[in-house]
Amino acid sequence: MNDIQERITASFNLQGLMTTLGAQIVSVTEGEVHIEMQYAEKLSQQHGYVHAGAITSIVDSACGYAALTKAPTGYEVVTAEFKINLMRPAIGERFLAIGKVQSSGKLLTVCTGEVRAFTGTAYKVVAIMQATMVYVRA
Repeated sequence: MNDIQERITASFNLQGLMTTLGAQIVSVTEGEVHIEMQYAEKLSQQHGYVHAGAITSIVDSACGYAALTKAPTGYEVVTAEFKINLMRPAIGERFLAIGKVQSSGKLLTVCTGEVRAFTGTAYKVVAIMQATMVYVRA
């Protein structure tokens, strides 16, 4: 594991919400982070789909950590804004959030994200996000 993977994993492990959701980092590369979450009834809404709040949380974190791979030394990231499109009900066995850096500047990073709902090996995209992350001193 390289330094950025260790830094992101250590930060991720401090997030109580990700622990509550049962989310895990499955991939960290420069400018891209993947976070996976298994279906759990406790994460569902009244129709049995995974709640939009859980879906939004994992893709926001994936985008944030993707931005952190580009952060200058001594900086962390926080979300400044995001827009999410929930494209279909979140039905699946597991969910993969993929965050990607589109543009990284001195203080702001623009990311895109998507969430894939898997049943077996087949998946459907259930949400897409555009987010702006801000670098803040650690």
